[in-house]
Amino acid sequence: MVHLSWLLTQMEAQSSSGLVLSRKRRRESSTRDSEEGERLGKYPKCTVGLKNPAPFADELLPVDPKAYERVSMEEAKRGTRANRPVRVYADGIFDVFHSGHARALMQAKRLFPNTHLIVGVCSDDLTHKYKGFTVMNEDERYDAIRHCRYVDEVVRNAPWTLSPEFLIKHRIDFVAHDDIPYSSAGSDDVYKHIKDAGMFAPTQRTEGISTSDIITRIVRDYDVYVRRNLQRGYTAKELNVSFINEKKYHLQERVDKVKRKVRDVEEKSKEFVQKVEEKSIDLIQKWEEKSREFIGNFLQMFGPEGALKHMLKEGKGRMLQAISPRQSPNSSPTREERSPSPTFRLPFFTKTSPPPSPRPHHSGARGYLISEDDEDEDVDEDEDEEN
Repeated sequence: MVHLSWLLTQMEAQSSSGLVLSRKRRRESSTRDSEEGERLGKYPKCTVGLKNPAPFADELLPVDPKAYERVSMEEAKRGTRANRPVRVYADGIFDVFHSGHARALMQAKRLFPNTHLIVGVCSDDLTHKYKGFTVMNEDERYDAIRHCRYVDEVVRNAPWTLSPEFLIKHRIDFVAHDDIPYSSAGSDDVYKHIKDAGMFAPTQRTEGISTSDIITRIVRDYDVYVRRNLQRGYTAKELNVSFINEKKYHLQERVDKVKRKVRDVEEKSKEFVQKVEEKSIDLIQKWEEKSREFIGNFLQMFGPEGALKHMLKEGKGRMLQAISPRQSPNSSPTREERSPSPTFRLPFFTKTSPPPSPRPHHSGARGYLISEDDEDEDVDEDEDEEN
């Protein structure tokens, strides 16, 4: 009984933690996935996973079967005592363990507030007999289930059809599986007697993912995966590939490498051409703008009405004005109107010298006695002659 108390305490701890987490998920999750319940919300950073894998059922201490007393569906939904979790059983092959398996076990774990999930995994012999060859052997499948976070206990070499003795031995309250009839071993539905007994708890399948789908993908792309593994160092013998196929795969890989290089060069060349086109367009636009500005400036300077023409006109006018003689005024004062100007003698004549004899008029020379009035008359005569 001491060992039983310890086992129940461990179950209680695991179930209570699962209960708290489940309730928290229900509070904080959204309602986007109606088939599988509410999705998980965001949580503060904390460690919610278990540290140890789930134990095997045959490694646990035996429990007195007389203590087994089933729980009804109403009691299970209402919630049981902490030391009496609802024991839910889910079985399967679980080959190539994937998210569809994990979701099914999650649904089974969340069926009731206080759930102890037992998962049965069928052996290789039984599976090969009733379903077919598996990718993973039984030990690998056992170990994969043990490390699923929703599993509390694993039953190795589980039976294909559940008997009353098996249910009593493992003190199972409910069996979880999808509601689709599972025909096998000469029966239309191997869970029919479980459903009739009111011990069946349905779950939902995850569409788009299954072991058969994964195997189909591998078979469909067989050559791709063979070449992949050859690149990773597997030998042709390990892959069961003939010598000729091995050389063919290596040749295909080389051809693909060349194609990838050519594709990369094409992409880079396209990018380069695109960049050159963009730059050339920018240069053309800038050149057009600059050319318009240059032409406008040229026309402003050298055009018909440009600044150069005006400058030449002004320069020509100034040159003509500079080289043309001054015109005398139309009404110049007469000799009588002019103020008399004082006479002066040349410095080489003195008062004692005799008056000079008159000399003939040559080239405008009037005599040694020169006055300012005479000079003005000579200037006026010269201007009149030039006009």
